[in-house]
Amino acid sequence: MSPISNVNQANHASDNAGTASGATAFKVDSPNVRYGADGIESDYLYDTTVVSRDSESGQLKAKPTKVHYQFKTKTNVGRVGLMMVGWGGNNGTTVTASILANRKSISWETRKGTQQPNYFGSLMMASTVKLGVDESLKDVYVPFNQVVPMVHPNDVVIGGWDISGLSIGDAMRRAQVLPVDLQRQVYDELHQLKPLPSVYYPDFIAANQGERADNTLGGTKQEQLEQLRKDIRDFKEANQLDRVIVMWTANTERYADLLAGVNDTADNLLQSIAQGHDEIAPSTLFAAASILEGAPFINGSPQNTLVPGIIELAERERSFVGGDDFKSGQTKIKSVLAEFLVNAGIKPLAITSYNHLGNNDGRNLSAPAQFRSKEISKSSVVDDMVSANNLLYGKGEHPDHTIVIKYVPSVGDSKRALDEYVNEIFMGGLNTISIYNTCEDSLLASPLIIDLFMMTELMTRVSYRVNSETQDEWLPFHSVLSILSYMLKAPVVPPNTPIVNAQAKQRMAMENILRAFVGLPPNNEMQLEHKAFH
Repeated sequence: MSPISNVNQANHASDNAGTASGATAFKVDSPNVRYGADGIESDYLYDTTVVSRDSESGQLKAKPTKVHYQFKTKTNVGRVGLMMVGWGGNNGTTVTASILANRKSISWETRKGTQQPNYFGSLMMASTVKLGVDESLKDVYVPFNQVVPMVHPNDVVIGGWDISGLSIGDAMRRAQVLPVDLQRQVYDELHQLKPLPSVYYPDFIAANQGERADNTLGGTKQEQLEQLRKDIRDFKEANQLDRVIVMWTANTERYADLLAGVNDTADNLLQSIAQGHDEIAPSTLFAAASILEGAPFINGSPQNTLVPGIIELAERERSFVGGDDFKSGQTKIKSVLAEFLVNAGIKPLAITSYNHLGNNDGRNLSAPAQFRSKEISKSSVVDDMVSANNLLYGKGEHPDHTIVIKYVPSVGDSKRALDEYVNEIFMGGLNTISIYNTCEDSLLASPLIIDLFMMTELMTRVSYRVNSETQDEWLPFHSVLSILSYMLKAPVVPPNTPIVNAQAKQRMAMENILRAFVGLPPNNEMQLEHKAFH
């Protein structure tokens, strides 16, 4: 039986839970919002402020402006698949087993009693957003995933590739992430799932990964590209899917060299693949295959998969890409704490981050080239917060920022992260904050995979136009999905676009864009109804 048939059979084996995809918690009562048989259309005035400087006085001028957008969101979610590269890794197996447990309501025994499955750690599935206030002026909250129709993870069909030929059940056991009693209950079903052969170029990942590589594609890079495209088509057809989203959850690669004539344009990139150029990374090959098949591609690792040629190819094909690197533990806290400190007028002088872990990710990162990719993605996380406050930092000034990662096999997936923040406070005083964080690596990263999948799928159903009197065509959002930044350490954004790493700003942007899709104004915390009594 082929791997695709195995995926199809196992994913349908427990489809008795019913579908929750497409559910919404409210309906908007406004002349600016229209509900149709297949979608929601909204008229939305985007308020922003344009700042200029008077040429004579040098004084700043702030001018409020409005831009008229129209949004159209298709409400039929359909049947959606997720293909993970590195499906047999810690993250891929944890996501697969956890979705199965949630779908079938599988509980398991722990030292503290019976544990029920949940989606804790998922922004979409386990957090709420403020909808508004009720008649008594009390806040009303709704689930994040019910602002607009979204796919439910219980309904996803899962497949993917891996350089290791272990079944997903055996790979789950190898990962040693989930409790043994849960593993026992899902093993038989996951053992039916076999990853498709993947692309393996030893030069791009650590040499210590070679012993796993028993399930690899042969042939030229062009032939591998065509096989990956066929894999996506076959998976879509075999599972009767409306859409497929591809996500890199595999090992960190080294950075690819950015070379003129090789990966700088879409045409050069495709030619370089055809010629088998050495600087075409496996992840870039997967990205190209996904784009050419119209499947969104998300890079969950820190390497520079999304080279300029990939971005141009996505724009040309009107497909979506996103990245880089799941923001799960240490960096997520950093993007919250650094923003708080700078916004409070406290000046971080030095941020020293040390962590050690023992899973296969840590083993791969023990190689210098792969560590360098991770170091780059982690080190830029405070840049936008520092540049936003010129009262604390002069031009070119930046906190010392040091990152260390060590491989310690005995700690397994239970990564230890230690951070020290040295900050300048009032009148030259110094404040030191030390944090010790035990990051269950895959249990923090797996919900991000779910969130990235859900938000990316939504964006395939959204289109917009600016001022319908002059623009008839409905357009998709930009091919680079910067709306995904909340879940990523080093967000890739469209050309000439500011990079935002501050966690609160990232969440606010995502929340308010979803509100715009249904014609609601952005949320704020002015609470004038409580401060200026009527």
